[in-house]
Amino acid sequence: MVDLLVTYMEMTEPPSGEPLAAPIPGAVVKRELPDLPSYVSLYRAVGGPVQWDQRLRMPEAELETLLASTSTHVHVLRVDGEAAGFCEFNDVGQPAVELVHFGLVPAFQRRRLGPLLLDRALRAAWSHQPERLWLHTDTYDHPAAQSVYGRAGFKAYEQRMETFPD
Repeated sequence: MVDLLVTYMEMTEPPSGEPLAAPIPGAVVKRELPDLPSYVSLYRAVGGPVQWDQRLRMPEAELETLLASTSTHVHVLRVDGEAAGFCEFNDVGQPAVELVHFGLVPAFQRRRLGPLLLDRALRAAWSHQPERLWLHTDTYDHPAAQSVYGRAGFKAYEQRMETFPD
């Protein structure tokens, strides 16, 4: 078991004004319906360095059902056709939508692609008119995660130590 400091953040109104990032040549963000192997491959590429394992511990049938759900939206960032990152929302269509996963493949980090992906995905999630978007981040996540979420409009509303399987 490992103890992590978990920060819960929420956004209670849609992004307004200018996008977080200007368009980048060759970079496209759109909602995709990935098949299981494509999703797991991208999940590992993005989440491996920050020890994501939630989806890897799920039974395959359960994960396939989740991915096929109309309330699960996966927005993929592609750069010249190559998957560079993704943003996953659960409970789309409900009053509270969770941003479950967001990140870039390490080779695409530090190129202003994260803000582009997050901005486009958030605007798409808000088009479903939820009351709020929320997320949690922890000490294993990228060191800049909270500041990126803050610039996008999220505000911390709770912090606590939580115990997770090692």
